[in-house]
Amino acid sequence: MKMSSHKFDLEKFNGSNDFTLWKVKMKALLAQQGYAVAVEGEYTKDTTDAVKKEIEGKAHSAILLSLTDEVLREVVDQPTAAGIWKKLCDTYQNSSLTNRLYQKQRLYTFRMAEGTQVKDHLDSFNRIILDLQGVGVKIDDEDQALILLCSLPNSHENFVDTMLYGRTTITMNDVKDSLLSKELKRRVSGNEETSGSGLFVGRGRTSDKKDGGNRSKSRSKSKVSAKSQVL
Repeated sequence: MKMSSHKFDLEKFNGSNDFTLWKVKMKALLAQQGYAVAVEGEYTKDTTDAVKKEIEGKAHSAILLSLTDEVLREVVDQPTAAGIWKKLCDTYQNSSLTNRLYQKQRLYTFRMAEGTQVKDHLDSFNRIILDLQGVGVKIDDEDQALILLCSLPNSHENFVDTMLYGRTTITMNDVKDSLLSKELKRRVSGNEETSGSGLFVGRGRTSDKKDGGNRSKSRSKSKVSAKSQVL
């Protein structure tokens, strides 16, 4: 079996970091190395016992080495890669009613604090959606878009009204793209205002002199005009 020479660094799962994302990365790493079948359990008919044993051993080692000591102690009794995988999922991504309720509560009470960067808010939102999918809860695209809009602070009220006005449907891409565009426009406008104020100050003296000169000329013209009318 030919293995790739590429090496990928994967952050170890410590029980507190994002298990859903770690699982996606770990499975991708196993697939890249040709060992994903050990956790999927779908060997081809022509796979020999020797090859299966090699794959199982490599996958088992790869998963163990991707866990911190605290988590490793919880699964070290599992002799197979599939056993470790299942125990990790049962522990950190169980689909019990209580966990599903907790994950839904996280989503429906999720709010963006004033001053938070849009990309950070979107990242936190995506994490909740992935965690829900991990416990078997799927939120359709339109509901995600509406919930994301509802999570925005009062300062985005006009933005929300604009996004909903005249629409019959809305997608997550619509909301994400518009939010990021709004954020970019705000940053550019802020930079322009800063630069503009500097230019204004720099030109202010010249402008004042010119204005003063124009006012003097206007006054002279007014006096001339007044004298002409008197005559």
